Formats: sequence, structure tokens, C-alpha cells
Amino acid sequence: MELKVRKQEFVPFVAMVIMEACTIALTIMAKTALTGGMSPFVFVVYTNALGSILLLPFSFFFHRNDRTEESIFSRPLLVRVFFLGFTGVFLFQNLAFIGLSFSSPIVVCAMGLLIPSFSFLLNLILGRSKLDWRNTSTRAKVMGTIISLSGAFVEELYKGPFIRPASSPSPNRLLKSIPKLLVYYSLPDNWFLGCIFLAAAVFSVSLFNVVQTGTVKKYPHVMKVASFYSIVGTVQCLIFSLFMERDLSAWKIEPNFDLFLIIATGIFGSVIRTSVHVKCAQMKGPYYVPLFKPFGIFWATLFGTSFFVNSLHYG
Repeated sequence: MELKVRKQEFVPFVAMVIMEACTIALTIMAKTALTGGMSPFVFVVYTNALGSILLLPFSFFFHRNDRTEESIFSRPLLVRVFFLGFTGVFLFQNLAFIGLSFSSPIVVCAMGLLIPSFSFLLNLILGRSKLDWRNTSTRAKVMGTIISLSGAFVEELYKGPFIRPASSPSPNRLLKSIPKLLVYYSLPDNWFLGCIFLAAAVFSVSLFNVVQTGTVKKYPHVMKVASFYSIVGTVQCLIFSLFMERDLSAWKIEPNFDLFLIIATGIFGSVIRTSVHVKCAQMKGPYYVPLFKPFGIFWATLFGTSFFVNSLHYG
């Protein structure tokens, strides 16, 4: 019995830590592809198209033994699916990858920590939460929101010196001499604009979470909901990307690193990570998965200082 309890604690923890590590690894690869000239709009369309194709049959297999009276094709749920695709796929991914192209993976991780703060503010605006200053939990949420938003402003407005050995030459010259197998940080950058796009992406995820919470209560088959809003979001991305990226050569993908990245991101993001998150949430509760977001900072810093030692800043 004790061994079973330990396994139930250990397995979700290790799984979530590995998911964060894989997410950061793919983010670094995406930064490499974007720096190499791949269009972020094309990348978003191809990864979501592949993910949708894989996720649809997998979602029915995942819920093969589950039954529900509500149909996902009812009008209220279809409206919710449309907004889930709009906020969680179309807005979030386009804004996030544009922000990544202007900044670095560690900035993506840091801005992602704003999700609880934005969610708290949205719940206040929508009347789902009330400011009860006598409540310790409310005071803690307010202080956490202030601290996280202040940290985001500091990150956006201040970029300290490069992390590098004291005897190193100019960081710009050193960065340009690093072999471009993988790219963590590119020159020239637009740190401020990248943070703006990433903050907007995080806000869209917070909106997505609000809509998803109500949707799952009506239709608890989470993976089926994910598969349908993934399809809707992919169609929205395709329409937008065809307008933004009119160069047909940008849509041609050679059998190289870019193709590998699209396949890896499509499989991992849509099937593996989603199913692990759902399982861990079922085992440990809905607030378990977001607790591991700070591990993204750890992995981004570890990868950055291990393989891209001259590409990080203090602050």
C-alpha cells in the first residue's frame, strides 16, 4: 500500500518535470528554426494541422470507456469550442512564436508565470472572485499578482550584462562566432517588443482557461474538446497565415531540421503533453499542472548556461 502511494506521488511529479524539460527543448529548437528564416505563421499552421490529425482519433480512444449525455455538437458547446480555438490556438500560438522570435526561451518561460495573475484579474473582472481583505488567501493572491506583474515590468524594461567569463571578449562578437547548430539568443533582438507579444499570448491563455473551465463542466471529455478546438484553431491559423505569409516558397518544407521540428512539436504538443497533463490533473487535481511552470525557468537556465553560456543576461 505504501509503495502504491509513493508511486502515485512520484510518477506524476517526474512526468511533469520531464514535460517541462521537453517543452523547453522544443522551444529552443523553434527559436533556432525561426532565426534560420522559418515563418512563425507557417510553423504554427503545420504543427497544429499535424497535431489535430493525430489528436482526433486519439481523443476517442482516450475516452473510449467514458459516457456523457451532452453532445459536443450542441450549439453552446460549438460556440465554446470556437472561442477555445481562437484564444488557445490562434491567438496564443501566433503571439507566442512571434514573441519568441524577438526574445529567447527563458523570456517565454518567465512571461508564462503571469498566467495565474491574469487569471485572478479576469475572475475579478467577471465577478467570479471578490476582494475580501479579511481572507488570507485573497491577500496572498493580491500580493502574488503585484509581485509577478512587477517582475514582468522589470524583465521587460531592464536587461543586464551578459553572463560570461570575466576574460571573454565582446559578447556580440562571441555570439556571432558560436556555431549555429542551435540558437538560444539572436542578434539583433527586440526584447521589449518580444515581451509585449508574449504578455498578450499569456493573457489569451488566461482567457482560454476561463472558457475551458466552464466547458469541461458541461462536457467532461477533455481530450475530445481539445481535439475539436485544435481543428478549429488550425483553420483560423490557416486563414490568417495565408494572408500574412503570401510567399509560397515559405510554405515549402524540405526534409531537414524544420520538418523534424514540426513533426516533433505536433506529436508532443498535441498528444503526449496534453494526455500527460490530463492524467496528472485527474490524479492530483486541477491546480497540480500549473505548479510545474517554474521548472521551465530551471530548464531554460540549465540549457542556456550549459550549451549557450554567452547568450544569457542577468536580470
